[in-house]
Amino acid sequence: MKANIPGWLNKAVFYQIYPQSFHDSNGDGIGDIQGIRQKLDYIGSLGVNALWINPCFVSPFQDAGYDVADYYRVAPRYGTNDDIKNLFTEAKKRGIRVLLDLVPGHTSIEHPWFKESQKHHQNQYTDYYVWNSSIWDEPQEDLPVVRGFGQRDAGYVTNFFWFQPALNYGFGQTHPDHPWMQPVDAPGPIQVRQEIKNIMQFWLDLGASGFRVDMANSLVKRDPYKTETSKFWRWIRTWLDKEYPEAVLVSEWGNPAQAIPAGFHGDFLLGFGSPGWVSLFRKRGVGRWRDPYGWSFFDESGNGDIMAFLDEYLHYYQAIKEQGHIALITGNHDETPRIANGKSPVMMKLIYLFLLTMPGTPFIYYGDEIGMRSRDLPSKEGGYARTGARTPMQWSDEPNAGFSTAPSDALYLPVDDSPDRPTVDQQDKDPASLLYRFRQLVKIRQSYEALDADGKFEVVYAESGKLPFVYRRTKGNQSILVAINPSNQEVRVELPQQKIKGSPEPIDIPNGIIFKKSASGWYLSLPPVSGAIYNV
Repeated sequence: MKANIPGWLNKAVFYQIYPQSFHDSNGDGIGDIQGIRQKLDYIGSLGVNALWINPCFVSPFQDAGYDVADYYRVAPRYGTNDDIKNLFTEAKKRGIRVLLDLVPGHTSIEHPWFKESQKHHQNQYTDYYVWNSSIWDEPQEDLPVVRGFGQRDAGYVTNFFWFQPALNYGFGQTHPDHPWMQPVDAPGPIQVRQEIKNIMQFWLDLGASGFRVDMANSLVKRDPYKTETSKFWRWIRTWLDKEYPEAVLVSEWGNPAQAIPAGFHGDFLLGFGSPGWVSLFRKRGVGRWRDPYGWSFFDESGNGDIMAFLDEYLHYYQAIKEQGHIALITGNHDETPRIANGKSPVMMKLIYLFLLTMPGTPFIYYGDEIGMRSRDLPSKEGGYARTGARTPMQWSDEPNAGFSTAPSDALYLPVDDSPDRPTVDQQDKDPASLLYRFRQLVKIRQSYEALDADGKFEVVYAESGKLPFVYRRTKGNQSILVAINPSNQEVRVELPQQKIKGSPEPIDIPNGIIFKKSASGWYLSLPPVSGAIYNV
């Protein structure tokens, strides 16, 4: 059954902004909401029509804003609620919608709810968080606990870092020996659920177009099949469909087969949960999330295996068909290194040809459109190994790469000081640049309905250890054929005659391509590191 999905998602290309690193409007060294507003014309020039802004709420910033201390107020370092309301308005004038980052699973220990919850005496917020019975209780193996904090004779369960206490959505599996493991319909969990709904309503009424939801599957504890967590999100989705039918929910879940039926319009494939996504871009890396063995598909060696991606992707695609979308990303604030590290501009252009012709909703991390690179940096605000992928946007060759007028030692993070660092100004008018190519491909995507998020996807040719990768996108009477060769060698394939009807019309093809009828079907030859798009 086809789900109720806002029509604007079909043409959506998302751009993720890490607000503290995008553009500083007031010279304090930290990016801000006004800085984003000042760059809306640039964002519009990319052809993207939707933004995801990382958390911008009041926070002590021990985890870069994912430790919220007030869900209803923009952090002063970013501006005011009026600033973000103006951003929503100005963005919509340009046809750009804005998703905020919702953190529903935990708060900061500085949140007033938690400050009340940790008190000795019972109060309205006592059961807003998951506390065990006593600080002397041994922690449960699957429930990290901080003991000896505050007045309360109990330990609190954390959701990530020690300063991020888990909000209480109840337990999918309770235990008679542990009455503190409350059921999902206990008063505390019911209050928390209503609070999250109230927060969402507040920002939607102010002009937000929806939410990217942090750790969306982490809410109900001991919920092995995410049954109760899914029920919560379906309750939220039912409300949205009725009251805010154009609002969108995108989950950090990493399992579209669970997340989409749970009520999300889209779900990410991510480095920590998707070996198929990792196999596209990030093998041969060093770091926690990357596989140091094997080869990425997008590698000039041609040793990558597209089936490592497709086996996973097709499973999800078939499971969620017509219910929602898979979100493919270039990277994000958690993925390191950036996608451009170790890749040539030619390979980056091919990667964008792939991402912008696949089904679902592409998400572009700020700076990836110009090939920004990450590097090793000391941890900042809980970034640790991820910090180097969060550096300031590189706008120009001006001081601080045009990010800020502050002294360089006052910047949120240091700007890439490499002499060959890419900038927007360098690439803006250069037809050979990555930025120019990115804009071309976004325009192609939005010009053909077969390339819409819900256009059908069919593998035409994909074999383990072989190239090229060829696929078809169809919608209505339109059919688009895409062929990808990431290797540094020419590749050839014979496609069955029934796969191609009529005479293919080139939409975007490389020099040196051969695509012609043969005795047994269609002969396709792709030059090194190239891709082609045909109307068939």
